[in-house]
Amino acid sequence: MNLILWILVLLGSVWAAHWGADQLANPLQKLRKQWGLNEAAGAAFVALATASPEIGTNTASALQGLSDIGLGNLLGSNIISVPVIVGVAYLASHQQPQPSNNPRPQPKVLQLKSEALSIQAIPYLGICLLAALLLLPEPWRGLQPIDGWIMLLVYGVYLGQAILRKRQKRQSVRWQRRELIVSILGVVVLAGGAYLTVTATEKIVGILQISQILGGLFITSTLSIAPEVFATWSVAKSGQVTAATTSVIADNTATMTLALFPLAIVALPIKDIQLFTVNLVFMITLGAFYTGFIRWGAPRYSFSLREVAVLALIYVIYLAVMLFGVFRILG
Repeated sequence: MNLILWILVLLGSVWAAHWGADQLANPLQKLRKQWGLNEAAGAAFVALATASPEIGTNTASALQGLSDIGLGNLLGSNIISVPVIVGVAYLASHQQPQPSNNPRPQPKVLQLKSEALSIQAIPYLGICLLAALLLLPEPWRGLQPIDGWIMLLVYGVYLGQAILRKRQKRQSVRWQRRELIVSILGVVVLAGGAYLTVTATEKIVGILQISQILGGLFITSTLSIAPEVFATWSVAKSGQVTAATTSVIADNTATMTLALFPLAIVALPIKDIQLFTVNLVFMITLGAFYTGFIRWGAPRYSFSLREVAVLALIYVIYLAVMLFGVFRILG
């Protein structure tokens, strides 16, 4: 009965996250215009809501002494989210029919704005490399309080540059009271649904007697990106393709900094250095390919279907390495 109950809670939580995400597209567009922010900077604010599952889970894990769940969720969500979110944004961006009077059909690419590279992709790749430098070398291996404070400071710098760079002219927008209430409610429901999604998954992992790190890596992390998927679909269909596609990088940046903080404060040791290293390597690899496709893709600042497929292939390779190399399920 407990298993069925938590599965129902899980389904309800995913639906709640979907509803909350649907309320973000129009408010995000208005807020960007009012503050003069570009789409990539706007994605950083959405990430504070969509990253709430990882932040909440890691905080709860640290307080309860179950940090392996939090660590697995942090690593796994940063890997699976890149190919999934880029793929969802690609599909959603092509839902709108092209004008019939267009004599030359446009190539089917996910076209972004230039700020996606400088404001989101490059800083995220730098943060991943910094995490490897802080956590992997043997003299200071593991998560220490100083690491948490450093990453918290790094997030402040990232958010500041996202807000201040490539500012646009402020526009006057009109907010209706009902719209404000629904927007705030949407963020609350999105965050609450996301947190319950993760909590229910944790309970299911316990009932099925799956190891904490395995559950965090593949179950909790997979379901914790559900709010991102819904938010990306809604925002991309509204025409804000850059905000939708960079939301995954903004979310991952928050995960690698804000969500890492509670684990570092309790001084979490790295028990399995091979597992941790493999995940960091694939995290950096996906960040590098994401950045490279934006910088050198044809056309520039875009993702083609082939490049979306390459990101998915990298994740398949990651799964193979983890299952047959690290966990040795056939050994």
